[in-house]
This record gives sequence, C-alpha cells and structure tokens, in this order.
Amino acid sequence: MSTTTNSILMIRPAHFGFNAQTAGNNAFQSNDKGESAKEIAKKGQIEFDAMVEILRSKGIHIIVIEDTDSPSKPDAIFPNNWISFHTNGAVLTYPMFAPNRRIERREDIIEKVGEIFDVKRRYTFEHYEEEEMYLEGTGSMLFDRDHKIVYACLSQRTDARLLDKFCVLVEYRREVFHAVDRNGLPIYHTNVMMALGEDFAVLCKASIQDKDELKALSKVLENTGKEIIDISYDQMAAFAGNMLQVRNNEGKTYLVMSQTAYDSLNQDQIETLSGKTEILPIDISTIEYYGGGSVRCMMAEIFLPSK
Repeated sequence: MSTTTNSILMIRPAHFGFNAQTAGNNAFQSNDKGESAKEIAKKGQIEFDAMVEILRSKGIHIIVIEDTDSPSKPDAIFPNNWISFHTNGAVLTYPMFAPNRRIERREDIIEKVGEIFDVKRRYTFEHYEEEEMYLEGTGSMLFDRDHKIVYACLSQRTDARLLDKFCVLVEYRREVFHAVDRNGLPIYHTNVMMALGEDFAVLCKASIQDKDELKALSKVLENTGKEIIDISYDQMAAFAGNMLQVRNNEGKTYLVMSQTAYDSLNQDQIETLSGKTEILPIDISTIEYYGGGSVRCMMAEIFLPSK
C-alpha cells in the first residue's frame, strides 16, 4: 500500500527552541523559562539523534539534513509543514503562517533529496503568504494516498480555498471539518487530532462538535477500510493524535509515536493498534514541551520514485 513509506526526511536542528511566532495558535507549546535557550537546543539535538538512531535500527531509511546555523530557525525540526513528496515525482512547498518558519524552505534540501529520488515536477504555494492564506503541508492535511483523499480540519493555518486548489492540482478529493480544543478554540493542525494508518485512523472525536461533520468523516474512514480508534482530549494533549505509520526496507510497518503519547493510551487502544502494526514509542519530551509538536511533525515522508 502507498499510504506508508520507508523513506523519511528529517532536519537536525541547529537552534531548536520555543517559537513565540507560532505560540499564539499552538496551545501545545510551553515556555516556562526554566532552562536556557542553549540547554533546550542541546536537548533537542540529543532527542533528535536518538530518534534517528531508533528508526534506522528498525530498517527505516532516514535522510538527515543539517539545519543551517543562520538565520536561527526554532522550528526547523518540523519539516513536514513546508514540504511534501508524492508518488508521481511531484514536490510541493507550502505557505507558512509564521514569518520565521518561511525561512525553513530550502531549495538545497530539495536538491539533496533529488540526488536519490526522481523529482519530476515542482509546485509552489508560498506566494499565497502575501494574501495571508496558509496551508501547512502534512500538518494541515492528512493524505490517504490509496484512495486519493485529503483530510483537513480548517483553521487559520489551513485555508479552505488553498485546500481546493491543492485538490485540483493533485486530483484528490477533500474531506473537511472543524475541530476545536476543550476551550472551544480551533485546533491549528489536523495531525494534532488525527492520524491515518493503512487500516486504522486515530481520531479525537470529541474535538469535532458538529455531529453531521463527525458522521460524514466517520463514514468515509469506515468506507475506506479504516477502523477508528477514538482518543480523548487528554490523550490528544499528550500528542496521541500525532503518530505516523512507516515501513522498513522489508515491508514491516511501525506506528511511530512519542513516549508521552504511548503512556497516555489505555490497554484496549494499545492492543487494537498492536494487532495492526508494531508500536514504536520514542522519548522526545523536550521537543514536545517547547516545540509543541511531536514525532509526526519531525518526519517528512518521501514517496518519490527512486532514481
């Protein structure tokens, strides 16, 4: 199945840390000033390196590219928001809400990926930043590549008009809905409250308060063979929606999640998921605490054809 890949792009951060420009609508970030910026950056690197080592030990192909030292990019560790790679050889880059995240887009990264994989076409959406329209890659959108469906909860960072343009370009159909946190505020990224696997979907049903939207979404998921594993608000807050299923070079699948997310799951959920794929928990608690993102955000999946 083409929903999972064994090739992942990851960016090793030079200056990981709290990003004030994204904190306004990312309720998952924290900044308690308890540690120095240098300490946080160092811990971020240590957690990143450990994650890469764990993934590689399972036979998953990881391309690691170093973040540039200047300009400083606190969120460079989360490349999935600015780029996506597709089976037809297309590479897409996206418009970002935070100005200091726009500098994460680097042509040299695309060139390096292009040394191994066949990049046939290139699409750019970033000019929409001038119109204050944003669509933040696989943070905003979840792709069911087998059924050509894009799932998205609309927010300031996921513009419905751009989503339509994207769907026309890649010939996907869209399944959109609205999701809010327990304070009633829009959830900024779809991959916070939902994760797609080959035959399952992790979903925080409570966040979709429009019953018709939830019913429609559930029906599409079930019709495409995905068992829904419902997670609570507390579990979502522990990054249980931010998982990614990948495969190794022998075709075995793993569900990568953070240790925080794993610890939040109940026995039934663990058993259901374990029956479908091997769970791979990784401790990235510093990255989650200050960055407000988890393992899924750190992995940009490469679906390009090999050279």
